[in-house]
Amino acid sequence: MKHFTFRRLFILGIIVAAIICLIPTFFNTWPHKKINLGLDLQGGMHLVLEVQNEKAVEAEIERTVHELKKELRTEGIKHLGISRQKDNTIEAKLQGEESKKGFEKIISEQFANLIIPSPKTVSDGFSFILSLPDEEKDRIKKMATEQALETIRNRIDEFGVSEPDIRMQGDNRILLQLPGITDPKRAKDLIGKTAQLTFQIVNDDADVANALKGNPPVGSEVLFQNKRDPSTGAVTKIPFLIKQQVLLDGSLLIDARIEFDQFQQPQIGIEFNRKGARIFDRITGENVQKRLAIVLDKTVYSAPVIQDRIAGGKARITGRFTTEEAKDLAIALRAGSLPAPVKIIEERTVGPTLGADSVRMGLLSMVAGGALIILFMMVYYKGAGLIADLALVVNIVLIGGGLAAFGATLTLPGIAGIILTIGMAVDANVIIYERIREELRSGKTALAAVHAGFERATLTILDANVTTLIAAIVLFQFGTGPIRGFALTLGFGIVASLFTALMLSKSIFDLLLRNKKTSTLSI
Repeated sequence: MKHFTFRRLFILGIIVAAIICLIPTFFNTWPHKKINLGLDLQGGMHLVLEVQNEKAVEAEIERTVHELKKELRTEGIKHLGISRQKDNTIEAKLQGEESKKGFEKIISEQFANLIIPSPKTVSDGFSFILSLPDEEKDRIKKMATEQALETIRNRIDEFGVSEPDIRMQGDNRILLQLPGITDPKRAKDLIGKTAQLTFQIVNDDADVANALKGNPPVGSEVLFQNKRDPSTGAVTKIPFLIKQQVLLDGSLLIDARIEFDQFQQPQIGIEFNRKGARIFDRITGENVQKRLAIVLDKTVYSAPVIQDRIAGGKARITGRFTTEEAKDLAIALRAGSLPAPVKIIEERTVGPTLGADSVRMGLLSMVAGGALIILFMMVYYKGAGLIADLALVVNIVLIGGGLAAFGATLTLPGIAGIILTIGMAVDANVIIYERIREELRSGKTALAAVHAGFERATLTILDANVTTLIAAIVLFQFGTGPIRGFALTLGFGIVASLFTALMLSKSIFDLLLRNKKTSTLSI
C-alpha cells in the first residue's frame, strides 16, 4: 500500500477525470460535454454587425417632441413650432410671456430629464433649446445595443445553431460566429427579423393538461416558460394556457430596467408611453386577480397575478429572480423591437470542406511535431526520455479533458496553442534533466540527484510558465475570437505542463528509484 500515497492517488484521479471528460468528444456518453469545433474547423458564418445606436437617441428625441406637443395641446398652450434639430436637440418657439411660463411649468413637471438653458429672445417670441444629458444619451445607446444583442440571440437560438458565439465588440458592434451554418442567406434574414413582445391573459378556467393533448379551448393556445435550475443548469418547460387576444404589445413599452425592493431583492420596473399607460390601466382594472403573461416570441417570460389596478403606466414584475435573471428579463422586455438599424459591416463564410482541411492539417502538424519531440527525448535522454514522453501524452490528454469539461470551442489558433505548450512541456523536462545530470556528476545517488534536480529547477520553471500564463489570461480577457481560442488552449497547456513536469514525472521517478542506491540513471 506504500505505493498508493495521497500524492499518487491525486495524480491518478486528475488523469482519470481528464479521460472521462474527453470520452464524450468521441463517443456520445456521460458527462455529455465535449470539445466543440470552431468556425474555422467546421465551417460556418462570421458576421460583425454595427448597431447604429445614434438612431435610438433620435427616436427618443422624436418621441419627446411628440409627447411635448401633446402636453401643450392638452394644457391649451400655443407654440410656434417644436422640432428636433440635426444635433439631436429640441427647439421650441413660443410667443408671449404666459405661454413661456406654461411651457416652463410643463417641462419642469413632465420632462425633468431634459437640460433647459435660459431661453433666447427672438423677434417673434422666445426660443428654447432642450437637450438630453450626456449620461442619458449614453444609457440609451448602451440599451439599444443590449436590446439588439438579445433580439439577435433569440433569433439565433430559434435558428438552432449549435454553440454560437455572440458577443458585444466595443460600444456598438456585435460579433457573431455561427458554426455549421449551411444557409447563410436564411441566417442573415433571420437575424434581421424583429422580436414580438405581447401582454396576454392566462386562461386559468380551462385544463392545461387537456390542451397539451391537442384540445385547447377556442381562442387560447399553449405556450411555455423556460425555467432554469441555478444549481444544475437544467431547463424545465412550464406550460401555460394563454388567451390569444393581445391586450398590449411591446411597441408601447418605453423602458424596462432592473430595480431592487426594500429587501434588496431584484425586480423589473417597466414603463409605458401615455397610450400604453391608459391601456395598461384598463387591462389591470378589468382583470384583477388574474394572471398577465408577458410573452416574447411565443415564450412566456413571466405571469404575475394582477393584485390591483395599475395607473400611471409604471409597474413592477416581482418574482424569485437572481440579479442576472432580472437583468436578462429587463433586456428581453426591451427587445420587443430593434431600437436602431443594424448594419452588417463584415461577413465571412467558411465552407465545411475548408474546415475539414483545417482539422486534418492541424492534427497532422500536431502529430508530426509531437512525434519528433518524442523521438528526440528518447534518443537524447534514454530511459528518462521515456518518462518525459509519457508525461507529454498525459499533458495532451489533460488539455483535451480541460477543454471538454468547460465545453470550450477549439479553433485553428487553439491547435497552435496546444502545439506551443507541447514544446514548453518538453522545455521544462529539459531543464530538470540537465539539473539531474549535474547532480549525478557530483556523485549523488540516482534518487538524491532526481530530488535535487527537481528542487533546483522548480523555481525556474514556475517563473517561466507563470509569466506566460499571465500573458494568456490577458489575451483571453481582452482578445476576441481566435485570440481567445489561442489564449484558452495556451492557459490549459501551461497548467497541464506544470502538473506533468513537476508532479507526474517526479512521482514516476520516485516510484522507480525508491530502493535504488546506485548513482547510475538512464539519462
